Parts: sequence; C-alpha cells; structure tokens
Amino acid sequence: MFDLLATWLTRDVMGLDMASHAGSAVHFFIQDVTKIFVLLVVVIYVMGLLRAILSPERVRDYVRGKPKWLSRVLAIMLGAVTPFCSCSSVPLFIGFVEAGIPLGVTFSFLIASPMINEVAVVILASVLGWKLALLYVAAGLLVAFVGGVVMEWFKPARWVEEYVWKIEMGEATRLEADTSLQGRHRYALGEVREIVGRIWKWVVAGVAVGALFHGFVPQAWVVEHLGGEDNWWAVPGAVLLGVPLYSNATGVIPVAEAMLGKGVAIGTTLAFMMSIAALSLPEMLILRKVIKWPALALYAAVLAVAFTLVGWGFNLLS
Repeated sequence: MFDLLATWLTRDVMGLDMASHAGSAVHFFIQDVTKIFVLLVVVIYVMGLLRAILSPERVRDYVRGKPKWLSRVLAIMLGAVTPFCSCSSVPLFIGFVEAGIPLGVTFSFLIASPMINEVAVVILASVLGWKLALLYVAAGLLVAFVGGVVMEWFKPARWVEEYVWKIEMGEATRLEADTSLQGRHRYALGEVREIVGRIWKWVVAGVAVGALFHGFVPQAWVVEHLGGEDNWWAVPGAVLLGVPLYSNATGVIPVAEAMLGKGVAIGTTLAFMMSIAALSLPEMLILRKVIKWPALALYAAVLAVAFTLVGWGFNLLS
C-alpha cells in the first residue's frame, strides 16, 4: 500500500523517473514517511492504553528497594518501554536518584531509554525485518546492562550535581490515573499527540537523510568504504559520525534502511544507530545539567567502546 502510494505520487503526480536519483530519493521519502507515521500513531495509541494502568513512575517506585540485579533488569525494562528521546529521559533519571536507586542501575535505564522502545522496534521490524530488530534490541539490552555495571565500578555518585540530591519527590501532587475505558482512550490520544508532536521533525529529518543517501550516494563508494568487515575503521567512524547528530531510535531507522540498502555492513549500521540514539552531542549537553564532566566523559567513553565492540562483533558474525 505504501509503495503503491509512493509510486503514484512520484511517477504519476510529480512526473519523476523512478530510476533517476531524484525519483528514487522522492519515492523513498514518501514511502517511509507515510509508513512510519501510520505505525507511530497506531503503536503509540495501543501502548498508551496499556500505560494508562502501568505508568513509568509506578514501575520506578517498584524498582526501589529490590536486589540490585533485579533493580537493573527492571530499570532496563522500564527504559525499553518508554518511547523517550534522551532529553526526556533525564527527568526520570533524576527521579531514580531521588528514589535512592543505585546510580549504576540508573545509568542502565538512561542507556536503554533512548535506544530501545516498543515503537521503534515495531517500526524497525516493519521496515527492515524482525531479524535486525531483534539484533538491535539484544545489543541494546546488553549494552545497557554492562554499561551500567561498568559505570558503577567508578562510583559515579561523587559526580552527580548536588542539587539533584536535594530535589523533593513531590508525591502529594500526583494524580491518580483514570483507568476507565474512556479515560484510557483520552490518555492514549494524549500520548499520540505528545510523542508524535515531539519527535515528528526528527522522523522527517531522518527520512530525508535516508532518502538523499538512498538516491544520490553511489553504491560502489559505500561498499568500498563502509561495506565490508575488513574495513575495521568503519565501525568507530560510524560511532563518531553519530555524535554530532540528534534523533531518536525511530528517526534513525530510515537512515539505517538506506545504509543497509547500499551495502553497509550490519554491525556498522547498528553502531551508527546506537550512537545517534544514545551518544549524541545534544544528549551530552543535557546530561551535563545533572552530572559533572568526569561522569559525562566516562559515560561517553563506555558507550563509544560498547557500540564499537557491538559493531565489530556483528560484522564478524555476519
């Protein structure tokens, strides 16, 4: 359906040659924009119905007081089911600190939240297939778990800004969720408006970059420089390339689609996706508001090394 619509608009309405660079790029853009936004609305609405009962804050409170290994698993699960970009994850990071949850566990949440969520997984699977979606999720969960453990080794509590420890929880201002069918419907619609309103520009930007890459970058150049596992520098290069960019796991999917279509190795593509979602410069600047420079540098280094190892590992396996 999406392919037919994109073909009709590109070829019949705009009169572009589908085999040309411009025609190929425009077709890619229209097809992915329509597909991703339809899936965004449907998946966010369905998950909103479920979240009307189980809010992230309730799960956060449940994490408090549990054994550390269980707290880490629960924190990663919470991060994986909240479709937040890194900017939105910081308030919950502060909430974890306020609740007395160990910082290593909190960092596991902070790594998982922007990288993995059910919206991105569904869209990733529909665009690139379940195999790549499951590989991405597995790699993200592993990085979140190990990354949190490594951060904990360095005792990062000494590098948290003092004001974070002093913020009061404000439990008295919470409102009970309306769990009636109509209440869940209103909540789900609110989730669609709020999340789509927040990320739509990043999705469009990601699709536009993917379309330009798909239509205008020669495949021979891509294969030569990024395509094979023999190009060991391609993975760390992809991680570094993702740092100045800013998007979320959903917005980067079209770029990954275009990269794989041109022959970029799967590990290089996964490393690039993870870097944009969790290691971007804007996220670093936002995190600086709650942690000091040593913790920020350690966090960036741990993720950069983890993403590079993941990329190399998948390139070797593929």
